[in-house]
Amino acid sequence: MKFAIISDSHDNVPNLEKFLAWAKVNDIELIIHCGDLAAPAVIKKIFGPNWTKPFHFIHGNVADRDLNEKVAAEFEHVTCHGDLGELEVDGKKIVFNHYPNEAKQLAASGQYDLVFYGHDHKPWEEKIGQTVLRNPGTLAGMFNKATFAVYDTASDTAKLILLEKI
Repeated sequence: MKFAIISDSHDNVPNLEKFLAWAKVNDIELIIHCGDLAAPAVIKKIFGPNWTKPFHFIHGNVADRDLNEKVAAEFEHVTCHGDLGELEVDGKKIVFNHYPNEAKQLAASGQYDLVFYGHDHKPWEEKIGQTVLRNPGTLAGMFNKATFAVYDTASDTAKLILLEKI
């Protein structure tokens, strides 16, 4: 299975639409958003009707928490995990949060195969013990070029993708 990891989209609708169009034709089965989705309208107008596969997100530090949770509940395929999300995908234990320091602590715990985070808008990858820690960068393109990551469970590999190159 291939799934996408995005973060810090900050209501950049053109970038979100470009990413989703790419995801649909590239067999992405699930999306994980590591925070700062921002406005509930993005869920309601972008992810709700235009993406029907599983979409998992956490709040981050720029979010209308109550409204995001309320809007997410309107869509069966959208899940708001609060501040910390946990999933198991093809036997891989995954956790995602927004902040780098917390992500490093989660990776150091050894409880997960993959830890994803955002917040600093910098793509990053490192291995801590047996856990891989990844930041997909910023889909909004704020302070850095717009990027996202794709993880393939079959090959156990991830690829960072520059939005302007798709």
